[in-house]
Amino acid sequence: MTTPDAPALIVGLGNPGPRYEGNRHNVGFLVVDELASRIGGKFKAHKAGAEVVEGRLGSRRVVLAKPRSFMNLSGGPVSGAAKFFKVAPDSIIVVHDELDLPYGAVRLKLGGGENGHNGLRSITKSLGTRDYLRVRFGVDRPPGRMDPADYVLKDFSAAERKDLGYFVDLCADAAEALATDGLEPAQNRFH
Repeated sequence: MTTPDAPALIVGLGNPGPRYEGNRHNVGFLVVDELASRIGGKFKAHKAGAEVVEGRLGSRRVVLAKPRSFMNLSGGPVSGAAKFFKVAPDSIIVVHDELDLPYGAVRLKLGGGENGHNGLRSITKSLGTRDYLRVRFGVDRPPGRMDPADYVLKDFSAAERKDLGYFVDLCADAAEALATDGLEPAQNRFH
């Protein structure tokens, strides 16, 4: 269990490098970038294998992180950052894309399965538990018979990009509420 002065670790999932910046799979990076701008921080390389920034969201000390590994290997950097900053799994918040939700939907939960999401699978394996918090950002199912892996590695469509800033803000609000207010109050507000 977390101590009262322990930070929350908010991890945005994505793939590093400019090639992936606009991909649906990188929405976690967009959300933690928004949170970093709210606390006035800049990401810096950390020995855990992630870019991190420390600050406060409301009354809560937070560490924001973007793993420098590819999505499928996110677990090592998340586990390393959690150990370094002494964050228990119940104070780790992972922001990720979710195929099973309509575009722009935001859902919060503790634990559960990975639904084929290799980033979550890697984190679960590295932490040794599924009991960490998740902010799920809906990206919808791929059209027709498109492979889901190909779909999440494509950029948001022009129509989706029109509202993307609004939905990233909403998702950042949800992550902040999760860190500062806890799961149930945040769910009541955003579900």
